[in-house]
Amino acid sequence: MKRITVAVDGYSSCGKSTMAKTLARSVGYIYVDTGAMYRAIALYAIRTNLIKGNIVDKKGLIESLKNITVSFSQDGSTILNGENVEKDIRGLQVSQSVSYISAVPEVRSHLVSLQRQLGKNGGIVMDGRDIGTVVFPNAELKIFVTADAAVRATRRYDELKTKGQEADYNDILENIRQRDHLDETREVSPLRKAPDAILLDNSNLTKDEQNKWVMEKFVEVCQN
Repeated sequence: MKRITVAVDGYSSCGKSTMAKTLARSVGYIYVDTGAMYRAIALYAIRTNLIKGNIVDKKGLIESLKNITVSFSQDGSTILNGENVEKDIRGLQVSQSVSYISAVPEVRSHLVSLQRQLGKNGGIVMDGRDIGTVVFPNAELKIFVTADAAVRATRRYDELKTKGQEADYNDILENIRQRDHLDETREVSPLRKAPDAILLDNSNLTKDEQNKWVMEKFVEVCQN
């Protein structure tokens, strides 16, 4: 059976990554969380004072790209310059900064190049904001995920509390709405559904129902 490319795009905190990771594991594909790559660069920018609030030192960040390496460990954790930063990149501070970082054209260009290298031979499930529109416009299966903002905020709140991290529901909801706006309106690679992507609104789906739906779509494409 041909090993295809699966592109999963959609809004923040929709559960894209969990869904994509589960599919990849089930079918023996490589999984790449592109959002984690942008979060890693946002974390680097925060640590090196290249972003303060919503102001990015673009020149400094662009010059620093050559010093930043982002990779993934065997268990899928994000590695920034040799350090496992999986927990650090999931905090609210990074969430508040990542849309500003990802709007820098040179950052997107740098990471898109890396992403295409990772998926050049197929057999990959990649999720993000512009996978089906920019990174792999010819992907055989494209899924665009959405859910009500309040539902997403509740999921994110529960996730952080489960991990023992401090969380405020209202702050999370505001952050999600702000990120949606920034992602949809940025000049470079704005978040949008590819014309040939399948829409999945998972507001009222359980994880099992969602995973079953995705697997059915995957099998349909592979058989055709």
